[in-house]
Amino acid sequence: MTKRYERHSLETHIAFEFLPPGEKTRLECPCGFLSHMIELFLHHADIPGYLSASGDTEVDAHHLVEDVGILIGAAFLDLFRKGPCERYGSIALPMDGTLVLVALDISGRGGLTWNAAFPTSRCGDFDTELVREFWTAFSREARLTLHLHALAVDNSHHLAEAIFKGVGRALKTALAPSTTESSTKGIWV
Repeated sequence: MTKRYERHSLETHIAFEFLPPGEKTRLECPCGFLSHMIELFLHHADIPGYLSASGDTEVDAHHLVEDVGILIGAAFLDLFRKGPCERYGSIALPMDGTLVLVALDISGRGGLTWNAAFPTSRCGDFDTELVREFWTAFSREARLTLHLHALAVDNSHHLAEAIFKGVGRALKTALAPSTTESSTKGIWV
């Protein structure tokens, strides 16, 4: 049976769980742009999941986006603890005129290095600064060292997509099973 992760506050109610391989990701979230990005992320990581999220979106999507990042990050931390994996992953991911470099280390020391400026403040009704908020929360809770660098940007939607797809692809590489321990320290995440 899969573990269900939950986060409930006065601002949000969120639940997440990993689904068995081969199942289709299911998302119930009032923020269409966030749902689109989470679907891309999980698809490119090759890890299906179920997300149910609601919150005070009448204010804006900030609390919802940050709390989804916190909860999914906590779920990935447990996934990282399942055993030896390659640990590192990176990709230069193009999306039309946008190019993003993603590099990550399942290090046990969460942190985000961000060098990605959105050319517009919004994608539809979604505030683009929330992309960084999501990855800050995710990397902190997953205890993942994450570097995101935009090398070229043609528009905000492509930048957001390239980031979410790129992290998914880099995680897929980093989570590949390894026959050796990923650290000489003798401890794991």
